[in-house]
Amino acid sequence: MSLKGKTLFITGASRGIGLSIALKAARDGANVAIAAKTAEPNPKLPGTIFTAAAEIEKVGGRALPIICDIRFEDQVARAVAATVETFGGLDICVNNASAISLTGTLDTEMKRFDLMNQINARGTFMVSKLCLPHLLKAANPHVLMLSPPLDLQPKWFAGHTAYSMAKYNMSLCVLGMAAEFAGKVAFNALWPRTGIATAAIRLAAGSDDAARSCRKPDILADAAYAIFHKPVTFSGQFLIDDTFLAENGVTNFDVYRVDPSRDLFEDFFVPDSMLPPSGVSLKAVDETR
Repeated sequence: MSLKGKTLFITGASRGIGLSIALKAARDGANVAIAAKTAEPNPKLPGTIFTAAAEIEKVGGRALPIICDIRFEDQVARAVAATVETFGGLDICVNNASAISLTGTLDTEMKRFDLMNQINARGTFMVSKLCLPHLLKAANPHVLMLSPPLDLQPKWFAGHTAYSMAKYNMSLCVLGMAAEFAGKVAFNALWPRTGIATAAIRLAAGSDDAARSCRKPDILADAAYAIFHKPVTFSGQFLIDDTFLAENGVTNFDVYRVDPSRDLFEDFFVPDSMLPPSGVSLKAVDETR
């Protein structure tokens, strides 16, 4: 299993989950286009497309940092064209960029509603659309959305209807495009069972404490890596990170914990029917066992 020489186009890869997926591929010698907005350092959210590129190249990959706001078609088109021109093609597209606002209906400003739908729904559709002509020429091409299973229970909407609508639209892209391009391009969704320790989590919580009850982004990077090695017929799947990894031979999930002494908290949108793998607990690790 290796992604050496493969080219990945990853949105929102300047930090967090997107960067973790990029680094996992880069260790094989993959080419990574980092399509993100952050070009200038932000003390509250560390990481830019340029620091990400340096990290990717340090571990053995080739990087192309591209300033790109996926709300704008011309920027996405230029970014995809630059990727293909630089690396000679495109094998994998990762739709990681996302906007979130966990606000109720009365507290959701329409500009925030528009932002979430422009990035999550329209952006995901457009990035996929503009990458597809190149993916269709690749061997075993994949598109991965960081989006949840389509579980339309009211509890996943109550309290943040606008965000849920926007996020599920990413998953609807998987549902439709997997069928449309069956046997030609694989489309899958990947979602974490627990909170993931990212700078955004720390910023939202105002401290590092919340991150201690999370898993590391590495769990999603490892899952994405395994997905990319599946044949193109492995498509239309809505995967939960630990369940998918367990099905593919992973047995030690404690290594992904930020703080083993803390209970893990479950993420939104994980269906009640999708239980943790056998032997895997979200409770704090008993150090005496």
